[in-house]
Amino acid sequence: MKHISVGDLMTDEVVSVAPGTAFKDAAKLLAQYDISGLPVLDDEDRVLGVVSQTDLLARTLQATRPAGADSTSTEPLTARDVMSAPAVTIRAGETAADAARLLTRRGIERLPVVDEENRLVGIVTRRDLLRLFVRPDSEIRRRVDDEVLDEVLGVPRGHVEVHVVDGIVTLDGHVELRSQLRSLVGLVEQLDGVVAVVSRVTARTDDTATHAGRRAIPW
Repeated sequence: MKHISVGDLMTDEVVSVAPGTAFKDAAKLLAQYDISGLPVLDDEDRVLGVVSQTDLLARTLQATRPAGADSTSTEPLTARDVMSAPAVTIRAGETAADAARLLTRRGIERLPVVDEENRLVGIVTRRDLLRLFVRPDSEIRRRVDDEVLDEVLGVPRGHVEVHVVDGIVTLDGHVELRSQLRSLVGLVEQLDGVVAVVSRVTARTDDTATHAGRRAIPW
C-alpha cells in the first residue's frame, strides 16, 4: 500500500529563529508570516526547541527578566527563554497518519521535520494534514476492501463488511485466522484519511499457538 509521507506534505521553506533572537522579534515573525510556531535552531540547523504563540502569550507579562538580584538593569527575553524544549519532531519518511496522531497526542499545532542528525528539513502543520483527511468515505472503504482485505490479508469478499462514516471505519464479520486480526486494525489505521477504527471482526481458527517461538517475518 502506498502511504502519503510527511515529506509529501511538509513545507521546506521554514521561518526559524536562533536561541538568542529577542522575544519581541520572534513575536513579530509569527505575526508577519501568520504562523503558529517557530523552530529554534543552533548554528548547525539542529532543532533545539519551538517558540509557539502559546509560549509567547504566557510570557507577555514578563517581557524582561532581572539581570541580577541587586541590579536595576534588565536583559531582554530571548527565544531560548520562552521556547518549549525538547522539540517534538518527526522524520520526512514517516507517514502522514503518524504525524496526525503525534500532533493529536501531544496537543500541538506543528511538527519540525528533521533528518537523521536532527537538522531541520521542513515543517508540517495541522493545516497541511487537514488536506489529507478530507477524503470521501467511499474512497476509504474501497481501499480497505481492495488493499487491506484483498491484497494484503487475502480475506475473501463478503467475509468482512466495511462501513465508513466521516473517516471512522467500522469492521464487522470474520476472518479465517486469528493472526490476521493482529494486522487488520493496524493496516486500516495507516490508510490516509482514516480517523479511527472500530473492529468487531472475529477469527474462526486460532493459529497463533503454532507460531509460538518462531521468529516473526516482517511485512
